[in-house]
Amino acid sequence: MSRRAFLATTAAALPALSGCSALAAADDDPDTLVVHSQVGTTAPGSPTYLAALERFRAENPGLKVRNLVNGDDLAQVYETSRLARKEPDVVMVNLYDKTLAWTEVGATVDVRGYLDDWGLRERVLPVALDAWTDGKGRLRAFPYFATNWPVAFNRALLERAGVDEIPRTGDQLIAAAGKLRRKQLAPVTTGGNDWTGQKLLAQIIQTFLSEDEARHVYTTGDFSGSRGARRGIDYFVELRDAGVFADKAQGLTSDTMTTQFNTRAAAMQSAMSSALAKVPQDVARHTDVGGWPLAPGAAHDKPTILRTYTLIGFWISPNGTKKIEAVEKFLKFFYRADTVSRFITESGRDMALRSSAVSTDFPLVAAAQKLGSDVSQVLLPDLFVPPAATQPLITATSTSFTRGTSAAKVRQVLEAAYRGI
Repeated sequence: MSRRAFLATTAAALPALSGCSALAAADDDPDTLVVHSQVGTTAPGSPTYLAALERFRAENPGLKVRNLVNGDDLAQVYETSRLARKEPDVVMVNLYDKTLAWTEVGATVDVRGYLDDWGLRERVLPVALDAWTDGKGRLRAFPYFATNWPVAFNRALLERAGVDEIPRTGDQLIAAAGKLRRKQLAPVTTGGNDWTGQKLLAQIIQTFLSEDEARHVYTTGDFSGSRGARRGIDYFVELRDAGVFADKAQGLTSDTMTTQFNTRAAAMQSAMSSALAKVPQDVARHTDVGGWPLAPGAAHDKPTILRTYTLIGFWISPNGTKKIEAVEKFLKFFYRADTVSRFITESGRDMALRSSAVSTDFPLVAAAQKLGSDVSQVLLPDLFVPPAATQPLITATSTSFTRGTSAAKVRQVLEAAYRGI
């Protein structure tokens, strides 16, 4: 069954789901706002979010808020509850994979009118509004969390290995990797078996691609038909087989990556803001952030980073429209300048909203926020990869990070992820 059909299925399917805990949201009374979030346990920003919920409750004593929390399975849990027409009122999740189709198929509603009616448009960075707007002009959700995604370089480890400057070219990176390995240190750690490696691979492939070319490649999966994509994959294979990436990178995860960097077992990592915020102070003190080193003839004139404004948004469900006054109070509270600034100062979060606050207690996050003309930004492919190809691309990423896999094979497995779409 297609996902469109799944989400549009009538209540005839409900008996089979009657025991599912995901449906519990419907048991709440009309005076209870049900929020389904990826934030609220160990996710970065969770303590700030939970404290904000308590302040909201205190300011709105007649309105109860029930907080449901899921991790990577949130989208599937939400879709199951939507199938039963018992979905939560507000959903806090990123724009990625399954969620790309939600507004189109009616699983969530276009919030553009609410944004304007509630006077919140000026709070949002224009680039974030663009990112959350689909091809038909629908605003999928209220933008909230953003992220920078630079490369972190441990200067102390590089200097111990005899590397005097942060690598800015592929040749410098390969030379640095050789010196680090002679000191039994991993050069670049990455989760080659999950989304972190997938994003780094996409970033390297874009070395020779313009933004428009990258958008075409990741929309269609045509990695062989693009000369720039072929050159980018060749560059990736050159770096990989020269020992730039940590041993057995194809089996590593985001947790392994952060552990290796934070314990000084690896000198470099491509890390989003939430990972940078977790770097211990004694490591952060000796760490610089910058871009991924370039090869000769690159389409960019500066080392590259990733950046996105679609990390977390507030989506409104069809059930949420029945409690729209409560939803309005909730959204206005979380868009308030004081609430937004706390996420920045207390949790080191990047925001898709305007704020003068600075992540001073998270020096690497603050440094990444200041990266401007020193780096070039490449495309985060999440908005363009068809949802059905998302997980197959991660499997293809693991194969790609396996030493000895040819460039032709890398292209083959990446393109195979798009078959049947």
